[in-house]
Order: sequence, then structure tokens, then C-alpha cells
Amino acid sequence: MMVWLRIVYAAIVVALASLLLMPFQLLALYFDWKLRRTLPRFWHRIACHALGIRVHVHGSLERRRPLMLCANHASWMDIMVMSSVADVAFIAKSEVRSWPIFGQLARLQKSVFIVREEKRSTGNQANEIAGRMADGEIVVLFPEGTTSDGNRLLEVKSSLFGAAAMAVPHSPNGSVFVQPVAIAYTKVHGVALGRYHRPLAGWPGDVELMPHFMDVVKNGAIDVEVRFGEPVDYRADSNRKDVSSTIARRIRAMLNSSLRGREIN
Repeated sequence: MMVWLRIVYAAIVVALASLLLMPFQLLALYFDWKLRRTLPRFWHRIACHALGIRVHVHGSLERRRPLMLCANHASWMDIMVMSSVADVAFIAKSEVRSWPIFGQLARLQKSVFIVREEKRSTGNQANEIAGRMADGEIVVLFPEGTTSDGNRLLEVKSSLFGAAAMAVPHSPNGSVFVQPVAIAYTKVHGVALGRYHRPLAGWPGDVELMPHFMDVVKNGAIDVEVRFGEPVDYRADSNRKDVSSTIARRIRAMLNSSLRGREIN
């Protein structure tokens, strides 16, 4: 009975928030108002509350611009979590566009959809991302290129940092700030998640979306830690592989710290 009450409550709250905010977001997108960057944060905060996702932030968002956030990718919830703490746009694979619910949300947030298999479109996509950052938008990149089980950071693909390099010439200070972010799902109903139970929150690519979504709604109380790390100053003479290696090392250290319940020295 309690499970169904939780599902009904979540559905009503999210539906009401959508009916209230979506018309304004559509107008903001049509006229390209800056409001389009802010409204999704309020919607995602409401949605996180309704779904029982409790976000705990450590550290702070880099104030300097242009800014790219690089985070590990454990779940579809990462989108909601990151959007609830900052006004961001996402770099997403093209398949996300057709996903139920989340595809529509991604379009409403003006995500940049990239087609990795089409090399001819890579330059145009990177130019769009660079232009968005140069205009002051915060862009989120998941440099693993896929989701994990939430227990570890997968291989970071240095090629995905190309947009940061292309944004450097458009930066007034000659730099793009690349900030590492670690997202760790740590508890369910206040009980610490171990490695074996982490997939309750984590969403590896071979797990179907809607059943996992319903499991999260039924659980109703998931704690997630978001850690902002020290940014890397990406300049014209920076080595892309060195930058990606540094970012990966910092994400991994913060992720392990959160999963083990320890502070970083």
C-alpha cells in the first residue's frame, strides 16, 4: 500500500510541476531567453523530492567561465541530480532523444545530441558546444560515454574533450575551466549501499530503463553525494590526454571517497 501511495504522490507532484513550468520553458526556448537555463533546475529539484532522491553537495561549483563539468555516469538519475544543483546543459548521445520521458526532458533542456558514429558531424557538434560555453552556459560531459554500475569510473575518453579545446579561442581569458564532479549513490532508506546492492541506484547499459525507473520510485529514498573537485585550466597549449587523465584521476578519488564514506585528504 505504501509503495503505491509513493508512486501516486510522485506522479501527481511531477505532473503538477510540469504543467506549471513547461509552458514557460517552451516560451523561453522559442525566444531563447536565459530563463530556459534556470527553469529546469526548479523542475528537477521538485522531481528529486517527489522520487525521494536526496542530494548532498560537497565543494562548490566553479564561478569562472567558460565552464565544462565532467562527471562519472552511473544512472539516468545523474541528469536529475546535476540539474538540481546547477543551471546546466548536457552533452548526450543521439539515442537519448528518442527515450520515453527522458528524451523529451533532454530536448526541453536544450541538450546537445551527438552522433559519435558520424565523423563528418563531429566538428559541427563541437562548435555548437563551444559556442554555448562561450555564451556562458555550463555544459555537462559524461566522459565515460556510457553508464556504469555506480561502483567505479570507467575509461575516460579523451576525444570527448574536443569541445573544450574548441571553446578556448572564444574565451575572453584564453581558458576553459574543466571541473571534475563525482556522483555517488550511497544509501537507500538511510542504509549504506555496498558494492553488491549499488545497482539499485546504478543503471548499467544492459538494464531496461522503465523497470529500473519504477524500482527507484518504489524504493523512495536514495541518498546521492555530489562532489565538486578542483578545476583544470584548459588552455591553447594544453594536452587533451593530459587533461582527461587529470580529470579522471580526480573523479576517481572523489568517487572512492564518497563510496567509502571518507573525506579526501
